[in-house]
Amino acid sequence: MNKFSTRISFLALLLLICTSTDIFSQTRATRKFTLQDVIVRAQEQSPAAKQAETRKEVQFQQNRLFLSDYNPQFRLSGSIPSFNRSFTQVTQPDGTIQFQPVRQTTSSGRLFLEQPLALTGGSLFVNSETIFFNDIDRNAQLWSGTLVNVQLNQPLFAFNNLKWDRRIEPLRYEESRRAFVEEMEFVSSTAVDRFFELLQAQVRLEIADFNLANTDTILKIENNRYNIGTTTEDKVLQVELSYLNEQQNVAQAELDFESASLRLRSFIGLNDDVDIDLILPAEIPELYVDYMTALNYAKENRADYLAFERRRLEAQAGVAQAKGNRFQVNLNASYGLNNRGGQFSDIYVDPNSQQRANISFNVPILDWGRNKARMAIAAANMQLTEFTIAQELINFEQEIRTQVTQIDMLSNQIELAKKTDEVADARYTISQGRYLTGSTTILELNQALSDKDSKKLQYITSLRDYWRAYYDLRRLTLYDFANSRLLYNPALGN
Repeated sequence: MNKFSTRISFLALLLLICTSTDIFSQTRATRKFTLQDVIVRAQEQSPAAKQAETRKEVQFQQNRLFLSDYNPQFRLSGSIPSFNRSFTQVTQPDGTIQFQPVRQTTSSGRLFLEQPLALTGGSLFVNSETIFFNDIDRNAQLWSGTLVNVQLNQPLFAFNNLKWDRRIEPLRYEESRRAFVEEMEFVSSTAVDRFFELLQAQVRLEIADFNLANTDTILKIENNRYNIGTTTEDKVLQVELSYLNEQQNVAQAELDFESASLRLRSFIGLNDDVDIDLILPAEIPELYVDYMTALNYAKENRADYLAFERRRLEAQAGVAQAKGNRFQVNLNASYGLNNRGGQFSDIYVDPNSQQRANISFNVPILDWGRNKARMAIAAANMQLTEFTIAQELINFEQEIRTQVTQIDMLSNQIELAKKTDEVADARYTISQGRYLTGSTTILELNQALSDKDSKKLQYITSLRDYWRAYYDLRRLTLYDFANSRLLYNPALGN
């Protein structure tokens, strides 16, 4: 080889390397995702999962707020100082009126302790207060204070909302914790839908690309046959029309793939500039789910079943409140020590005691049936709640039965769909060979191709239905039958 040829070869090689490097740099990376990869990422990164986490936090803080209602509230209030400059009307001994200038400051401080009494529905108050009064014009100062004052406010025969809330609110909070786990399982179900939606679009695109390449080969074969006179122009045009249709199918498949990819990315919160390549989940968990077992898990774990009890208690509380509103009787009693003096220390010297007690009442004499109607409404609402819960319980049990039956049916369908896919694929391979040898027509080959494509997609659809049903069953029972474990532990709250 001469020097000129060597240089040309070297330049050609260098150009090839540069071109390959440029193409490589423009090629986006590809990330492979299994079904479990998508589900885990959806539970960790998806907006739906973050919304569920936020709702869980809100319910946690609301429960903290509820618990604080039963704890003593300790507060400090007052004013330091309060200044007043004005003219005050003063009546003289002879009946005339004069307006005297007044310049005064007042400072006060109060410590206040309140303890709700959940057992009786009343409240116990303890407070201590000090007031300092300064008359600037007359140079007069006065201290006044209540060393301690204990007061009891107790409604009699009234509705005790503290007692009923103590029974209802813990159920509501526990219900919210279980609902969070159900929401996360719903996120998993949605992730399954998004995964298989993209997987089907991915397979359709692969099928379209394969069919386009295959039709191109057949078109070349038909053109060669036409040139040697072994086929007709009509058959060539028929294959050419199929080739044009396959080009349209590829364009549509690419659009569907991009749309499905965008929906999956958006749901799982994937913002990386990478291509997604999904891996077909060939294996499925082998499950035997007994209806009564699934129903028992659902009753023990589901938020809806706990909500039945909570709604019954709320209806009973409505009846109790209607009874308590028939009339009002309140007991108020207090005992305290107070004093006044020119010095702050005088307040604590021989303080005076004060006692107060009274029972107030408000009883309707003629209310034109208001109390009776209020009681009837509360009783009817409680009865309506019982009827509604009874119907929802039937629906609850039917939903579990349907899901268990569906799991068993879909498991058998997957095996059948997989076998059908394999048979259709083998049939197409045979038809393709027969067509190349001229033993079959293009119509029979296209029919075998159509069957191969549809059976492949039916198999993927069967997988999607099964995995969706599997995660729906987990959501309905909060139990993982594949791994024999609870999805929610009341002791841990997860």
